[in-house]
Amino acid sequence: MTLITPPPQLAGWENWDGNDPFEDASGPFFMKLNAEPGKHRSAFVCHEGHMNGGGFLHGGLLMTFADYALFVIAHDELKDMHSVTLTCQTDFIAGAAPLGEVVYADGEITRATRSLIFIRGQIYIGDTILTTFTGIIKKTKPRETPKI
Repeated sequence: MTLITPPPQLAGWENWDGNDPFEDASGPFFMKLNAEPGKHRSAFVCHEGHMNGGGFLHGGLLMTFADYALFVIAHDELKDMHSVTLTCQTDFIAGAAPLGEVVYADGEITRATRSLIFIRGQIYIGDTILTTFTGIIKKTKPRETPKI
């Protein structure tokens, strides 16, 4: 397990205590639990590798970040349980992000059942909303390590 040091703009933020090679390569993404009382935030610093050929944030990156944010938003409800994304709907509103700018995500749980968590959120820079998203997380049983 290798924790990634946040960039200076996100000093004091952290990443998952674990290993997610795809998210680390895509972002890396960071979180701040209780950024405001009861509100968890996600963030990354925009760099050239996040852009598409037109110079905008890549849609796949925003979708990956929305998926990451689902789990940060649901952090307290999950209580270290294993879980997976069932759905993640993203709506693109704007895609411009200056290099070096911090992109944030936050949201709320709209409903939680014994096995499902329903979430809505937004990705933004300042007052500019880039993407809104909704998703459902399914709590699962721990996965057994495959035997070889």
